[in-house]
Formats: sequence, C-alpha cells, structure tokens
Amino acid sequence: MGLPLRQDRLDADAYLAWEAVQTDKSEYVAGEVFAMVGVRRAHAIVAGNFFAALREHLRGTPCLPFIADMKLRVESADAFFYPDVMVTCDARDRRADLFVEHPQLIVEILSDSTAAYDRGAKFAAYRQIATLQEFALIDIDARRVEIFRRQAGNEWLLHDYTGEASCHLDSVTLTLPMVTVFEDVETDLAPLEAPPSDATKK
Repeated sequence: MGLPLRQDRLDADAYLAWEAVQTDKSEYVAGEVFAMVGVRRAHAIVAGNFFAALREHLRGTPCLPFIADMKLRVESADAFFYPDVMVTCDARDRRADLFVEHPQLIVEILSDSTAAYDRGAKFAAYRQIATLQEFALIDIDARRVEIFRRQAGNEWLLHDYTGEASCHLDSVTLTLPMVTVFEDVETDLAPLEAPPSDATKK
C-alpha cells in the first residue's frame, strides 16, 4: 500500500461520497484513502480466468462472484477494499448496491508491490469477516495457488497447491485445473501441461 491520497481523514460515508465522483478507484482503511495501482496483463487474465470459472460454476445458485470493480466493506476494520475476485452467497449482499459485506471466498493475485500487504494487514482485516471461509492467494510467476481455510476456533489452515494439477475451493465446491487458472498467461516458466486423460495413460 502506498501513501494516502489525501491529507485529511474521512469517515466511511465521506469516503463513499468522495470516491463516487472520482475517475479512479481507491481503497479506504481507518480514515485514510489509498490509490489503486494498475495491474499487469497477466494479473488481469488470471483474475478473469478465476471469475469466469466461478461464474459458470455458480450459475443458478444463490451465490454471486464479483471481479475487481465491486467494493468489499469490512466494518470491524473500518475499511473498504477491492478484492481481485470474491464470492458471496449471503442474501443480504443481493440487496447491496455499492459494496458487499458477507463474502465466503476472497481471491487476491499477488504482485511485487502488494504481496506483503495482501499476506499481512489485508488478510488480518479479511479474517474479521465472519462469513469468510477461504482466502486464496495466487502467485503468477511461481504458478502457485495458496488457499487458507477457516477451521474451528477461527484457526486458518494453509494448503499450497504448488506442483499440483488442480486446486480445490471447498467454500464453493469447485476444483479448478491449474491450466485453467493460468490459461493464456505467458511467463518465463515452462507452460503447464494438462495431466494425461485415462485414455492416454499407459
């Protein structure tokens, strides 16, 4: 997270009114407003891949996926964020217009400038959301998907899917092949290959 955009501190209502007339998105944490930085092409592609898979999987269910442009309010942290992808299945969020508050899945795609913040202060804020079941972090260059799952007693268990053919999202009962997550992404790493089908296994 960079330097605040404004010198004066705002409350949540003032932030919403101010951002509504801005041309660029910004996040809000405890009275301070921070500019959203642009993302590289690969970041946008992976977010799109994840959202498209969720949208198809959740069609006809009470759950709604959102991508980048929808705000998330974490009232207990006095904060508004723009997660890369999130899913809510809560009826209260279906009536929301400006932001959602009750997601059960949040996905953030890491970059050099945001990785420490996403893993640290932002995840700490997300853990305060009572409905959140999973938090996924995607490292494009390492082709890594890390998924933190809420356990009993508000403990969080990490499953690192590095080197695996698929990752699984328990919160929405979806298994995603890694080739789908990273489809159309060009990196210095060798391209992922789909596991052989039963017909081609020796």
